[in-house]
Amino acid sequence: QVQLVESGGGSVQSGGSLRLSCAASGHTIGSYSMGWFRQALGKEREGVAAIDYNGNTAYADSVKGRFTISRDNAKNTLYLQMNSLKPEDTDMYYCAADSECRSAWWLLSHPAWYNYWGQGTRVTVSS
Repeated sequence: QVQLVESGGGSVQSGGSLRLSCAASGHTIGSYSMGWFRQALGKEREGVAAIDYNGNTAYADSVKGRFTISRDNAKNTLYLQMNSLKPEDTDMYYCAADSECRSAWWLLSHPAWYNYWGQGTRVTVSS
């Protein structure tokens, strides 16, 4: 079983940048597909970005060209670099892992299929 802890959230102005990190423990993430989703209270999860165990990536149309997902298997850490942030990016962001190693595109569209996720980190973008 893997434990995930997110960090790096905060408040920025529109156009700013943040880098989210997700430190994993209990299992190496190198054999997992990983991703980020965001979820507001009372709403469904929205896949933001995913990276499978082969390194293939997938992004939501709303963040494509602005966000970059990456992983450092040696550090057992997942990242999300967020540039050109917009007020509509404001949300709680969660790091997630899939031990079934599904494709990045599948996980992006089906964020409910992750079987591990962290406590989340809040991102607030002001206009």
